[in-house]
Amino acid sequence: MSKNLSSDNDLVRRLDRGASGLSALTEGFRIARDAMRANLLRSILTVLGVAVGVSVVVAIGALMTGLRSTVMEAFESAGPDNFVVMRFDFTAISIENDGQRPPWWGKPEIEPEEARKIEALPSVSDALFDLGAFQVDIEFEGERMDNVTATGTSAGWAAYQPGDFTVGRDFTTGELQQNRAVVIISTGLAEQLFGQRDPIGRRVRITNRNGRGGTQEPFTVIGVYEPAENIFSTAFQNWAIFPWTASVRRLRQSTFLAQVAVVPKEGIPVDRVKDDVIATMRGIRGLGPREENNFALLSTQQIADLFNQLTGVFFLVILLLASAGLLVGGVGVIGIMLISVTERTREIGVRKAVGATRREILWQFLLEASLLTCAGAAVGLLIGWGMSEAVANLTPLPAEIPAWAITVSLGTATITGMLFGLLPAYRASRLEPVAALRFE
Repeated sequence: MSKNLSSDNDLVRRLDRGASGLSALTEGFRIARDAMRANLLRSILTVLGVAVGVSVVVAIGALMTGLRSTVMEAFESAGPDNFVVMRFDFTAISIENDGQRPPWWGKPEIEPEEARKIEALPSVSDALFDLGAFQVDIEFEGERMDNVTATGTSAGWAAYQPGDFTVGRDFTTGELQQNRAVVIISTGLAEQLFGQRDPIGRRVRITNRNGRGGTQEPFTVIGVYEPAENIFSTAFQNWAIFPWTASVRRLRQSTFLAQVAVVPKEGIPVDRVKDDVIATMRGIRGLGPREENNFALLSTQQIADLFNQLTGVFFLVILLLASAGLLVGGVGVIGIMLISVTERTREIGVRKAVGATRREILWQFLLEASLLTCAGAAVGLLIGWGMSEAVANLTPLPAEIPAWAITVSLGTATITGMLFGLLPAYRASRLEPVAALRFE
């Protein structure tokens, strides 16, 4: 019986302590709220200081999320299993400034014959020979467009390029083999050169800025291509596509950066296709069993990983800068809370005189600091959301606020309030009631 009675008494005491703690927390919240209202301007400035840092974190998080999703969609549209045979692996290049050519400079160029033999493999669906980007000037009836981004490639490239033909067509394999002077231009370039006139069949004069010896050749427009709406659309606003044969023989474009885009046949593992391509390339180049590859294979996933690494570093730098903004807000919290403790010394003395403990005083001021920073976080979230919406409406970038940005912002703001409010709260809790009541 005595044991049961003792257990009941312990339960009652725990419930009383719980109720007392809840009551103290509620009272602390009410006092903190009233203090913030009494010093409204000071509180607003503190909130804005925290909001700036939070809004930057949220906005940058939204931008990076949108950028990554857009790039990943572009990679997916090009084929997640596709890969490229290149002269060298540009992801592993180190920048040297010793006046000497880098080791990869002497590697042999990718040849059209190698592309043809790769395409003949049973495991390969397509092998597109591409010269990479170069710059041309295009002229039509006195209208001239300078520094137009161009490329020379194989027929069938459009199947792996996000977008579609608005008018006209792609060049054929026959036109490629016959070195026909035909060109496909982007919709933006067509509008600037021809206005409302039909561009199909028009002859334009092309000057290759990168060509060996320079030349000006007439080309016939056979198609107008509109790239899919995404972050890269602006980059391809002025864009021209030639058969690679015409690029080399008519425009004298170099094959220095030529590559082969390989499309595996459906249902065949990409690793098997890579092994077939490597064996074919080594056989063509006569490499012995112990000789290293003098070419490189670069997959879509490797490019995506490289992009993620680069954007990850960029985001980390921006996050650190945003954290500095939160730090400034935290310093503001310390200053304001120290002033608040000084101004409310008599209030603290009265509370202690009527029974408030040091712990209750401590939690009161910690709660006040946390409320200020959480309010700043809420305002920062709204500002960041507004900035993200503006970007999404004004650009093709789908800026979406990630859940982690909200969690990090609110969590960081709360921790900032607790940490930077600790010193003022501790100072307030250590005040002696008698001395506090005498304070004027």
